[in-house]
Amino acid sequence: MDATLSEIEFLALSPNRVAVLELLAADWHTRSELAAETGASQATLGRILGDFEDRKWVRRTEGGYVATATGRLVAEGFRDLLDILETERDLRDIVDYLPTDAMDFDLRHLADATITTPSQTRPNAPLQRLLSLMRDADDVTAFSHAFNDQSLSVAADRAGSQQFRAILSQSAVDALTGDETLRARLRSLVETETASIGVYDGEIPLAVTIVDDVVNLLVRDERGVLQAAVDTDHPTVHSWAEARFEDYREQSAPLTAADLRP
Repeated sequence: MDATLSEIEFLALSPNRVAVLELLAADWHTRSELAAETGASQATLGRILGDFEDRKWVRRTEGGYVATATGRLVAEGFRDLLDILETERDLRDIVDYLPTDAMDFDLRHLADATITTPSQTRPNAPLQRLLSLMRDADDVTAFSHAFNDQSLSVAADRAGSQQFRAILSQSAVDALTGDETLRARLRSLVETETASIGVYDGEIPLAVTIVDDVVNLLVRDERGVLQAAVDTDHPTVHSWAEARFEDYREQSAPLTAADLRP
């Protein structure tokens, strides 16, 4: 273990070592090319390449250098570690609120996600992020334990020109139907041929909206206060969200206009 940690430290302490190994893992390079790519001096490159040769991570060939099979293995593994830590840094401030038990996909798929958090000047930024996506979408698919009046308004305004499908928990529907104005708006939406809503009689621990090719997760704290919106177009997350929606849809009852009459 100590020897392995020493090798990790050897790479981690020098961005130039990481860059050189990744370049040589991708293709053959001369020292001049490595210098141009990394900005390292020839003296620095000489030390790095010598250390790599001692470890048999690279070999000389045709006036240049290329990574060996084990060198490529190390480069790939170290890149994976860097990607994991970069993703962790992005999620660190909201990880306490993420419903990870229900997010059965690798969190590394959120590496390129857009994370929108509240600020003093924009306390509703996470919700506004979702609403802006919904306004421009051709297709919206959602499953959630909550559906606020602003999301309902956008869906109702786009009714007829946007395909809208949603599975809502019974508690979310009850919250909407308890208000006369929202009940009427919800009834208008379900009367549209391009919209369908199902009611799931159970817990939905997530608030997920698929907006065209983007998956949006609204993240709340234990009090129900929005803490972030997380958006990603990663195909694995998209497939996960579609599959979860279908699971809930199969166990849901359709909401009809008749259900929403006063």
